[in-house]
Amino acid sequence: MELRHLRYFVAVAQERNFSRAAEKLNIAQPPLSRQIKELELDIGADLFDRKTRPLRLTDAGRLLYVHAVQALAGFDQVRSTMTGYLESSTRHYAIGFVGSILCGKLPQVIREFRAQMGEGVTVSLIEMGSLEQATALREGRIDAGFGRLRVHDEGVRRIVLAEEELVAAVPANHPLAGQQGALTLEQMSQEPVILYPRPFRPSYADQVLSLFEDHGLSLTRRQEVRELQAALGMVAAGAGVSVVPASAQIMDRPDLVFRPIAADNAISPIILSHRLGEHSKELACIAEISRKVYQTDGEQAPDAIS
Repeated sequence: MELRHLRYFVAVAQERNFSRAAEKLNIAQPPLSRQIKELELDIGADLFDRKTRPLRLTDAGRLLYVHAVQALAGFDQVRSTMTGYLESSTRHYAIGFVGSILCGKLPQVIREFRAQMGEGVTVSLIEMGSLEQATALREGRIDAGFGRLRVHDEGVRRIVLAEEELVAAVPANHPLAGQQGALTLEQMSQEPVILYPRPFRPSYADQVLSLFEDHGLSLTRRQEVRELQAALGMVAAGAGVSVVPASAQIMDRPDLVFRPIAADNAISPIILSHRLGEHSKELACIAEISRKVYQTDGEQAPDAIS
């Protein structure tokens, strides 16, 4: 099945007549009939009831028509987008990110990057896990990525921007919420633990699991959800506790309490990744802005790691 088959089929289905469809497509009728027959042989079913005038779609034809129209519309949109891009002087810069980083300083980084680049650069934000970011960088689908995992990839360079403290999120009416001082991992392991994100593995959820395992603790009761907002909602509903980045405290919810965690390694890195050997002005700009924004507390920026 090729794209031309779908275009020919949709034309015949809309005109309900081979002659009018051929005229609309600016081709002769015999070649059009052969193309439709090829499509039917490929699918293994008749698409038109040729005994009726005007032509009628069979059940298989009606099903194919719905999907063919959607497929052609999607292709036309892609072609239109690419044509507009090639005719425009605007450059496109795609940035991957993990959802939990949006609670912190990343929005400020993107705002300043857009302001400095001006109208000459269109910025796209694409949510994806840290591991997928490495693949997307190598394949050219994104130009930079903000993640939390130290993914080893020879074609990708990583810059650790900050080590963010992790905190415990507990329901406001939970006994742990009234405890003074930091919570221990052992205390938390006695409760159901809400982990996220579910779709991307390995991910931040694996960092949290490793945190408990490094202290000889296993989570016998745990539940995985799609993203940070869902995890906090589950905690607020009393379904358990969660380990979240300190920046999540910006969501000042009365039904949640955030407590420090009594563990030296209760941290999660924020990492800027890019293709090894790239030296574009866009990359230089976003790297400089990221270092500045994430080091507003006066700490020296961590060295880049490869």
